[in-house]
Amino acid sequence: MTKETIQLPLLPLRGLLVFPSMVLHLDVGRDKSIAALEKAMMGEQTIFLAAQKKVSIDEPDPDEIFQVGTVAKVNQMLKLPNGTIRVLVEGLYRAEIERFIEDNDEFMVEFVKLEEVHENENEEEALMRSLLEQFEQYTKISRKVTKDIYSTVADIEEPGRLADIITSHLTLRINEKQELLEMTNVRKRLQRLVKLISNEKKVIDLEKKIGARVKTSMEKTQKEYYLREQLKAIQQELGEKDGKSGEVNELREKIEQSDMPEHIRHVATKELGRFEKVPQSSAESSVIRNYLDWLLQLPWTNATEDTIDIQRAEGILNHDHYGLEKVKERILEYLAVQKLTNSIKGPILCLVGPPGVGKTSLAKSIARSINRNFVRISLGGVRDEAEIRGHRRTYIGAMPGRIIQGMKKAKTINPVFLLDELDKMSNDFRGDPSSAMLEVLDPEQNNSFSDHFIEETYDLSNVLFIATANYVNNIPGPLLDRMELISIAGYTEVEKLHIAKEHLLPKQLKENGLKKANLQVRDEALLKLIRKYTREAGVRNLERQLAALCRKAAKIIISNEKKRVIITENSLEELLGKPVYRYGLMEKEDQVGTATGLAYTSAGGDTLSIEVSHYPGKGKLTLTGKLGEVMQESAQAAFSYIRSRAEELNIDPDFHQKFDIHIHVPEGATPKDGPSAGITMATALVSSLTGRAVSKEVGMTGEITLRGRVLPIGGLKEKSLSAHRAGIRTIIIPQENEKDIEDIPESVRKDLTFIPVSHLDQILEHALVGENNENN
Repeated sequence: MTKETIQLPLLPLRGLLVFPSMVLHLDVGRDKSIAALEKAMMGEQTIFLAAQKKVSIDEPDPDEIFQVGTVAKVNQMLKLPNGTIRVLVEGLYRAEIERFIEDNDEFMVEFVKLEEVHENENEEEALMRSLLEQFEQYTKISRKVTKDIYSTVADIEEPGRLADIITSHLTLRINEKQELLEMTNVRKRLQRLVKLISNEKKVIDLEKKIGARVKTSMEKTQKEYYLREQLKAIQQELGEKDGKSGEVNELREKIEQSDMPEHIRHVATKELGRFEKVPQSSAESSVIRNYLDWLLQLPWTNATEDTIDIQRAEGILNHDHYGLEKVKERILEYLAVQKLTNSIKGPILCLVGPPGVGKTSLAKSIARSINRNFVRISLGGVRDEAEIRGHRRTYIGAMPGRIIQGMKKAKTINPVFLLDELDKMSNDFRGDPSSAMLEVLDPEQNNSFSDHFIEETYDLSNVLFIATANYVNNIPGPLLDRMELISIAGYTEVEKLHIAKEHLLPKQLKENGLKKANLQVRDEALLKLIRKYTREAGVRNLERQLAALCRKAAKIIISNEKKRVIITENSLEELLGKPVYRYGLMEKEDQVGTATGLAYTSAGGDTLSIEVSHYPGKGKLTLTGKLGEVMQESAQAAFSYIRSRAEELNIDPDFHQKFDIHIHVPEGATPKDGPSAGITMATALVSSLTGRAVSKEVGMTGEITLRGRVLPIGGLKEKSLSAHRAGIRTIIIPQENEKDIEDIPESVRKDLTFIPVSHLDQILEHALVGENNENN
């Protein structure tokens, strides 16, 4: 006999079920659900209620709705101001969906009524009594069910209806309620319900036990503490270890397995004991935990094995860097000594030179050549001593200094450690970081370096420290005393040409998605690029210009579908615009009162044009060009010397009473200072007062005394390179600097004539041309 099928609108329910004999208010807001309600009200006011399998779905498909539901009567319907409809429904009987009827406006289903199955009335009666007894106990311990509800259900005589009413009052999951709804066998439904209530009672008892345990150990105002204690109680009840106990045990295991020395392990164990006793909510707990993490993460004995192979190291240095022969030779000597002594100890190397000459990449190459980890920290702008030594742990946000941070990154006790921009450190009221660096860079002390955060001594004696600086004069004397300087002056045009062809251009081709076949830059174009588009000791700007060429070439290849771009000397201006610099900065003709000096700056060597003019006045000396104290004193010394030797120099002895003197160094916005412009100022001053021109091909460097003696200077190599770039062919240098000529590259030296002098009179003989024609 086939069951009769019935059609009704379907109302999907989210997060709740309706059982037969159950009366419930529902709020309906979905368009299809409202349409289903309205259709039901136009008929016999009955509707099919079924729960969704997932609450989050707004428009469920048929396979996302449970097949078994409840046919209910809509007793009341009320439209609310927010657009939803509140309905009062009463469950009538169980039913199972046979077929979903497609309708765009509302859900329609075809279903059959499910009849209850009764097997054994005596067993059902016994189960009813057991269920009522369990439910009575449940109402006594549960806060969600009142005793009045038990009075209501106690009078129900039908076992199926009793099970449904009790189920509707229990806080069960949807799947558990759906399981009971689908049970047409009354005996099985009663058995399942008795078991569920028994489990619920156990859960409530456990909740009360946890609550009682927490209540005795908490303060009412400490919400966070209460939650943590609840979690602890739950873990204990489940047989798990306390969260913090697990963390302590994990830390203890890490300390035992770590490679830290015994005295450090003792400190770590002691701090772990404090961490265990301090409440987890305390601020000190996180401080101790942070400290232990640092002790565990620092390398104490882990080291890489040195592979000091001089031939391999030389190959790597030559591959990574063109030129710099003396620098490479010194580094190889350093490594050879370390191989013989079987340890990396000795002087701290300091690479000094202008930006872009490869100081940092040299340090990386050294690390690669001896198979050590490389770590770099920048000291530029460091003012606080705590940046080096760390903060004391009593401060909020305390952390170790940069040295210890670098060792953590290195993960070994013997990395190559680069201290970049050592000359950029400064000091203020927070201390002197350069003084803190003394202990780091002293081979006799750094085996017991003390960081304020770590507090225990740390051995830095296995670290190969390499420092870099732009300007040696900015490095404090005590710090300089602990290092061996290796000067990297800069590159000649020939060296820059090779570097561009062999290193920079291939690198930029790769970075801009080009191949060697796509772009060819002729040698004459590269030379023009070096001479007229860059003016530097290093190759940083040269690399930028090559990157610009690669981008231009990439655009041409994409736009015009060309496969190859050739850049010649003539096409360079089309791509990069007019030249930025004029190659050969020397004067086009001999000038009166103008002399060319050679200066050394943090960016390398540079030429300095010094102009002097005199006019009727009362002997006032004016200095302009943003000169520093040293250059102002040099000008005063030159002026005083010329006054004392006026007659010998064919100058009116009373010129200082008849004329005002103005000494100017162009590019006034750029600060200039240094002890090597004295003879240049004196020569320009004599030229102006005698009317004799200064040779345009002569550059000079040196300091002058009040007696006309020429004192030695530094940076001759850098100054010579700048003179060579400017087209100057004769350089006047102090006699005592004659020994430094050997440091100048042969390719530059052969184009220059050096004139060593010891007195200003010798300079005037070589620098001044023409006869005295000034009417003083």
